[in-house]
Amino acid sequence: MKAFATRQLHAGARGAVPIYQTTSYVFDDSAHAAAAFALEDLETHAYTRLSNPTTVVVEERIAALEGGTAAVAVGSGQAATSLALLNLARAGDHLVAAASLYGGTHTLLSTTFAELGIDVTFVQDPDDLDAWRSAITPRTRALFGESIGNPLGNVLDLAAVAAVAHDAGLPLVVDNTVPTPYLLRPLEHGADIVVHSTTKFLAGHGTAIGGIVVDGGRFDFGTDPARWPGLTAPDRTYNGLSFWDRFPGFAYAMRLRTRLLRDLGPAPSPFNSSLLLQGIETLDLRLARHVRNAAAVAQFLAAHPAVERVHHPSLPSSPWHAAAQRYLPDGAGAVLAFEIRGGRAAGARFIDALGLFSHLANIGDVRSLAIHPASTTHAQLDPAEQLASGVTPGLVRLSVGIEGIDDLLADLDQALGGTP
Repeated sequence: MKAFATRQLHAGARGAVPIYQTTSYVFDDSAHAAAAFALEDLETHAYTRLSNPTTVVVEERIAALEGGTAAVAVGSGQAATSLALLNLARAGDHLVAAASLYGGTHTLLSTTFAELGIDVTFVQDPDDLDAWRSAITPRTRALFGESIGNPLGNVLDLAAVAAVAHDAGLPLVVDNTVPTPYLLRPLEHGADIVVHSTTKFLAGHGTAIGGIVVDGGRFDFGTDPARWPGLTAPDRTYNGLSFWDRFPGFAYAMRLRTRLLRDLGPAPSPFNSSLLLQGIETLDLRLARHVRNAAAVAQFLAAHPAVERVHHPSLPSSPWHAAAQRYLPDGAGAVLAFEIRGGRAAGARFIDALGLFSHLANIGDVRSLAIHPASTTHAQLDPAEQLASGVTPGLVRLSVGIEGIDDLLADLDQALGGTP
């Protein structure tokens, strides 16, 4: 299946996918059960915390859309980021990440990972390749960034950052939530591992939380096995097998599933997996409308006298416009941010005056959404960290939906104090 529209409908399964709303599965006999638990039989499902037939279709479909060799679905996007990086780093290790991240991801890396003994250096300017290079130490185990930053809209130079990572013998992990594989496939530009909050544009309907980790299958962890003993050394919980030796091409995904998902337990609900599949079936159709509306909203706001600055890479004034043309020829995503004249108080008045935009903490819904990041999604960050993430006191983030564009512009105009 070559066409994206065909793969989003048929990869992993043909026709309607049943919901296997079950915790566990009946084995044929004791040998059958033993083979499943020893990872000798990879077709048999042992327990839904590890795998489920409905969820497997999600995994195969998203892996096909991203161009990966395997994928592991988990209960949330935050779980996907956590497991993706914990599969590479342990206490005493180090990560390098872009500073312009979703607030919850920044807090995860700066606080929770620190408590686990994993240090993280944040690159304040992700466009500065020398800053990425200088942050790498002998203990570094991966580089991490968002393909499109949330909420700043900065476009990561994937090929260049991947080259920095690979020159140092390290994998690049990319959060591709905002563009989805319809607009951008990081593995095609040198990334090694991709994560998503499937809650967002992949599902699209705002009803099911989920996440996924996609293994590109190309990074050679065996070149320097001492850096990643979890992948290359004998695993005592599986009688000394080496994931790298036993599962060529998908060792990273296999260890994430059978060690981290198994032990930490953030498994997705089969029902949520079914809801996600329904969303993926219309991904290309929805994203085309999302990006068209978002570009129109960005242009409208950029010309509005009440707006000080708009952050969206579709605008020629954006510092990332050239990068968007290179990496995102079909559209620069539907998340944008803007600064209202009058600062935080003006931003609050704007949010409260909206009628059509929903005020809630999500992105990627088919409905248009708005929020004030400094007091919500990025509230855990101190002022300096907020600024590094692109969050100013008066910044408003919009996730532009698929409504009629005239209705969206009218709502924005009246909330900004214009003519309803």
